[in-house]
Amino acid sequence: MDCVCCGSAAVAERPERTARGYRRFRCWDCRKQFNERSGGRLNRTQYPSDVVALVVLWRLRYRLTLRDLSEMFLLRGIVFSHEAVRDWEAKLAPVLAGELRRRRRGKGSARGRHWHVDETYLKVRGRWCFLYRAIDRDGDLVDTMLSERRDMAAAQAFFRSAKAATGVTPDRVTTDGHGSYPRAIRTTLGRRVVHRTSAYKNNGLEQDHRGVKGRIRCMRGFKGFASAERFCRGHDELRGFLRPRTRHNQLVSARRRRLLHLRRAADALAILEAA
Repeated sequence: MDCVCCGSAAVAERPERTARGYRRFRCWDCRKQFNERSGGRLNRTQYPSDVVALVVLWRLRYRLTLRDLSEMFLLRGIVFSHEAVRDWEAKLAPVLAGELRRRRRGKGSARGRHWHVDETYLKVRGRWCFLYRAIDRDGDLVDTMLSERRDMAAAQAFFRSAKAATGVTPDRVTTDGHGSYPRAIRTTLGRRVVHRTSAYKNNGLEQDHRGVKGRIRCMRGFKGFASAERFCRGHDELRGFLRPRTRHNQLVSARRRRLLHLRRAADALAILEAA
């Protein structure tokens, strides 16, 4: 472990630990002491990293409000307010979304070059905003982007973001009949991309919208655009990461589903704890 102050590798571990049980270190170059959480997003947090990580994971995954989480952990003797949950989510949700987004870059198959793109509506601060979402032929997440407008600039920005997230250019894109999509596809993805406009061929994506729509229903909207954008991206990335199926209508046994969930949830918790 390198020094968080000067970056030196001349670091020695001290025998004592912090009150929370984290290892302590001392740098021989700058003579400063630090622990495992120094320099991270959870530095100076009075709660253990595993508790904070579990709160953020449950917040993004399940239909729980801020106060629901504080009450659930209160029964376990851990006392914090709903504002603490909001603060932890703001700190750790972008870290988790960014790492999961980085892991799936360039790992799509040939079937992943067929994109289905659509937008749904979310209310932010009393106004309707547009959540652009895309999945591939197997139902895996391509990208998510929240926009205040539904126009050419928003469509172009979404396709640039999706291309950067996946690292590939699709062979075929299926959208609805909105007039901004044809030009946006030509300018950002190229003229060789086949563009289909059919509402019926996007039924899979229309059904996939229910995941994020059902998750935010209990929240009764968002109070800020930044928090809405952060939550939607974190939720979709985690939901896609925990998805047990690799294609539509695939039969996954209960034992296999439990094994995959435990393994991937442990990976997500490790990312959050290391933030």
